[in-house]
Amino acid sequence: MKTLAADSKEKLEKGRIVNDFSIQVATVNGSGSQSSNNVLMRSIFQMGIPVSGKNLFPSNIAGLPTWFTIRVNKNGYIARKEEIDILVAMNPQTAIEDVKSLRSGAVCISPVELKLDAVRSDVKHYQVPFSELAAKASENLKLRKLLTNMIYVGVVAELLDITHSEIENAIAKQFEGKAKAVDLNLNAVKLGREWAKENLTKEDNFVVEPMDKTKGKIIIDGNAAAALGCMFAGVTVVAWYPITPSSSLCEQLIDYLKEHRIDKETGKASFAVVQAEDELAAIGMTLGAGWAGARSMTSTSGPGISLMSEFAGYGYFTEIPAVIFDVQRVGPSTGMPTRTSQADLTSTFLLSHGDTKHIILLPGSVAECYEMAMEAFELAEKFQTPVFVLTDLDLGMNNWMSDPFEYPTKPINRGKVLDAAALEKAGKFERYADIDGDGIPYRTLPGTDHPLAAYFTRGSGHTEKATYTERPEDYVNLMNRLEKKFNTARQFVPKPQVVTEKDAKVGIIAFGSSHFAVEEARDELKEAGIKTSYLRVKALPFTEELKKFVDSHERVYVVEQNRDGQLHDLIALELPSQATKLRSIKHYNGLPLNARFVTEAVSGEEKK
Repeated sequence: MKTLAADSKEKLEKGRIVNDFSIQVATVNGSGSQSSNNVLMRSIFQMGIPVSGKNLFPSNIAGLPTWFTIRVNKNGYIARKEEIDILVAMNPQTAIEDVKSLRSGAVCISPVELKLDAVRSDVKHYQVPFSELAAKASENLKLRKLLTNMIYVGVVAELLDITHSEIENAIAKQFEGKAKAVDLNLNAVKLGREWAKENLTKEDNFVVEPMDKTKGKIIIDGNAAAALGCMFAGVTVVAWYPITPSSSLCEQLIDYLKEHRIDKETGKASFAVVQAEDELAAIGMTLGAGWAGARSMTSTSGPGISLMSEFAGYGYFTEIPAVIFDVQRVGPSTGMPTRTSQADLTSTFLLSHGDTKHIILLPGSVAECYEMAMEAFELAEKFQTPVFVLTDLDLGMNNWMSDPFEYPTKPINRGKVLDAAALEKAGKFERYADIDGDGIPYRTLPGTDHPLAAYFTRGSGHTEKATYTERPEDYVNLMNRLEKKFNTARQFVPKPQVVTEKDAKVGIIAFGSSHFAVEEARDELKEAGIKTSYLRVKALPFTEELKKFVDSHERVYVVEQNRDGQLHDLIALELPSQATKLRSIKHYNGLPLNARFVTEAVSGEEKK
């Protein structure tokens, strides 16, 4: 049976837009639309077409507006697209404003009673009797509201020519193990699809066609990916306090640990997870466990990072390994908890009072969330210090397409830990002495059965032997060694991604989730005659590649999602002689960065 899109193919052949558009579904928070939106996105993905999904939701109560955006792009671009091509306007509260925001020629699918065609005549309207169709789907009033979401999936599927078998597969996956729910939702999709086929005339140009660009790929969010990495890293103690947008990281980790780290025969767990009373307690427990020899972690967001400041300094000064995930959101203060940001970079880098610099990892994809989670534990134990992993809400909570993750093969390295045999051989132990010249001392773990193993862990001034001191020269020696250790880390943190364009005078630097928008923007700039090279920072401290990159370009644009240009300023501090080359591009409205913003900012500066 031909679909509506197929019937209209010949008519629209010349202007067809295939596998290159965005869909936005505007609904009410708590309406159950998330399942439907995931089904819609996954169906397109299963057709071999690259997609990404972004959820814009309120931070307070159910009943407020929420928007879910699916980007479909045949070229594999998965950053947020500025324009909305197809709007499914299901929320009466925002419908008028949502339609007004559309570009001319866009598509609007809406309940017939909203009469949105009176608002915009330059938009193609498909008006659907959703309430009437929902009544046919179920006699249960509560279920009708939920099934309405699947009815719009059917309408969209018919208009775009989404393969019905893929809709079925996506529903089966979404409601796995719930046969009744699968049947109800499939029926709702069919109702919407059949009504659209019989009653609508396709007059827009948007359509999907099968591709082969998603074979072997997965869809996952950054928090789930990071949680998987933590499990493979061998985490044994997790102390956390819930906070948006990081909560799902520990929640997912708990599920993974229960599934894979409990002995099926004995029922004994090889991990401990504690939901603490607050963020201070969480990092205190994490550091205590790290001191005791566990691989320990916590996860939080900006407000939690602020509360952890004193303990972070304690961990740095006493040299205790720990891993802290910061899934960044908009601040200051409570800010906007459900909006994305990259504004914790400087505060986390320098977290604590006094002279403090922390190792920070900056994943730019869900695959790197997984990989850097594992690497963070390695670095924390190697350098005996808290290591921070900074993602953001966009990367952490939204769905991204990715290649499957590689199973780790590298054995766990606990760093410079002396057991009883090593102590006996050494004949002495000074906890804070630099034996190897790299600034990293040796440590022992509590319970080591040797008289030399004991020492006092001091958050006050201490000598190499871990005795108390206020002598100026002792403090200077200690701080110099900590700086040496930090500089040693430059050789071991992840190197930046560097892409060099021949004869390019312009360079672009970014980090984290900005990566996808920058990649797309670079292609747009190239089409406009502006060649650019690209460096993506993956960690602090900076490595030697940064200086080489800045040296080799006349102008360098630093793209980031914060108001103050924090990465720009850190680079200027690192390379003061090259600071005049740097140009700051700052995006900080809480929405994920899009390519157009970067393209227009760079091209605007280059035309001056």
